[in-house]
Amino acid sequence: MFKNFFNKKDKSITQNNRTMTFEEIISSDKPVLLDFFATWCGPCQMMGPILQQVKEELGDEVKILKVDIDKYQDLAARYQVKGVPTFAIFKNGELLWKESGARPKEQLVDQIKKYI
Repeated sequence: MFKNFFNKKDKSITQNNRTMTFEEIISSDKPVLLDFFATWCGPCQMMGPILQQVKEELGDEVKILKVDIDKYQDLAARYQVKGVPTFAIFKNGELLWKESGARPKEQLVDQIKKYI
């Protein structure tokens, strides 16, 4: 489904026995929804089941990745994450949308569908 894919050391994930960098991930031709979160954040914890529902509805049309801002402070700074949760949609390496605050499933699905 989705999980914390990033390797703290090199900001990469392994997919199909191949290591992908953060830049390769966000360069997908499908939308990539990043959830910048913190383990201590109550609203962030509420978003887990909602993100699962989004993934169930959209399936392979979207990639959903969670980014712990305490572990990846450089990514949070790079994308000017000021509060959590913050959601960002990337496609072809371009940041297309970013907003902070918990969101209902329908709003996230509608936002992602704009870029499918």
